[in-house]
Amino acid sequence: MSGDGWSRRRFVGLLARTAGAGAVLPVAAGCGGAPDPSSPAPSPTPTAPGASAGASGRQGDATGPRPLYVGTYTSAEGGGKGVGLAEYDPRTGRITGRGVLTGVGDPSYLAAHPDGRTLYAVSEREDGAVTAVRLSDRTVLGSRSTGGAAPCHLSVHPGGRWLLSANYGSGSVAVHPIDASGALGERTDLVTHSTPPPGPGQQGPHAHQVVTAPDGGHVLAVDLGTDTVYTYRLDEASGRLTEVARARTRPGAGPRHLTFHPGGRHAYLANEVDDTVAVCAYDPGTGRLTVGEAQSTGTGSGTSHPAQILVTADGSHAFLANRGHNSLTRYAVEADGARLRLLGTVPVGGDFPRQIAFSPDGGLLFAANQRSGTVSVFHVSEGGELRSAGEPFASPVAVCALPL
Repeated sequence: MSGDGWSRRRFVGLLARTAGAGAVLPVAAGCGGAPDPSSPAPSPTPTAPGASAGASGRQGDATGPRPLYVGTYTSAEGGGKGVGLAEYDPRTGRITGRGVLTGVGDPSYLAAHPDGRTLYAVSEREDGAVTAVRLSDRTVLGSRSTGGAAPCHLSVHPGGRWLLSANYGSGSVAVHPIDASGALGERTDLVTHSTPPPGPGQQGPHAHQVVTAPDGGHVLAVDLGTDTVYTYRLDEASGRLTEVARARTRPGAGPRHLTFHPGGRHAYLANEVDDTVAVCAYDPGTGRLTVGEAQSTGTGSGTSHPAQILVTADGSHAFLANRGHNSLTRYAVEADGARLRLLGTVPVGGDFPRQIAFSPDGGLLFAANQRSGTVSVFHVSEGGELRSAGEPFASPVAVCALPL
C-alpha cells in the first residue's frame, strides 16, 4: 500500500478515522493531558524566517520555556480534541503539556504568522477550511472555506498579508488575505491542477504543499497526484496566482514536500510513493524548477514513505522523515546545495513520523509520530548529528509539531 493510499482515504470520508489505523493510541485530552485553567498561555515569540519550512538558524542560547503547538485529527478514534498546547525547554528538549485549544476540527497542519501573534490551522475535512487563532488569548478569529477538500498544508507568504493552502482531495491551491489583526478574509483565488493527467495509481490531482521560494516572488505547489511541481507568481495587490512554470518528476514518484537550500538556487523534493528524494535546480528569475535524479532514502527494501525534508540554515545538512522505516535520514549537503550525500538513518523513536520541524534556533528537531501518538525531540549538532532528547512526548494522533 502506497503512502498516497493513506492520504486518499482521508479524502473519501475516512480521512481522520483511518489515518492512524493499526495504531494503539493514547487517549488524552489535548497535548499531554487535560487543560489546566490556571496555566498561562505559552508566550508567543516571532518565528525565525523559514522555520516552519524546515530552516534552522542558531540564534544564541534561548532561555525559559517556549511554546509548542501540536496538530492532530479530532475525528480519529483516540484522536485529539483540538490543537495541542505545550511548552518545551530549548536546552533539554523536554516537553510539558499545557492543555488543548478547542474549536478547530482536524487541525492536521499548522503555521504561524511571521510576527508570531497568530496561528493558522487547516481543517482537513471534505469541506476544507483554514482557521486563524490569536495566540495571546487563544481566541479563534474565524474560519474560511478553502474551496476544496481535505486541505493538508498551509503557509504564510513572507510579507504576512496572504495565507496559502493546499487542498489534497481536490488538487487545488487557495489564497486568503490576512488583515492587521491576523484574521482571514474571503478567498481571493483558487487554482485547480487540471493538467497534466494523474500519475500511475492516482485518481486525480492531490496538492500536498504550497510554499514561497526564498526569492519571495514565486509560490510553488507540490502535487502528488500529477507528479508535478507548479510555480506561480502571486500578485500581492490582488491575491491572484498566475502559473509561470511546471516541473515533472518521474512517473509515479508522488512528490509530497519541497524545501529550499538557503542559497536559493537548489531545493530538495521528498517523493512519497516511490520512496526517493531528488535534488532540484531552481532559477529565481523565472521560478523554473528542474528535478534531478531520484536518490535513496537509506531505508532499504521495506515499505516506507518519505514525509518531509528539512535543511539547516547554514545549508550543510538535510534530514528526511521516513514513515514505515520510522527513521530520520541524515544527508550532508555538498557543492553549494547541488548534491546530497547519504550519511545514514537514525530511529525516530515513534511510529509513522508524519512531519518534522526545527526549533527557531536550530538546536532541536521535533518529529510528530502519527500512529504512536507521540512527539520525538532530537538535539541537532553543528556537524549534523542527531541525539535523542529523551522519551517522546505523548500527544494523541500527533501529525504536526510547531515549535515557536
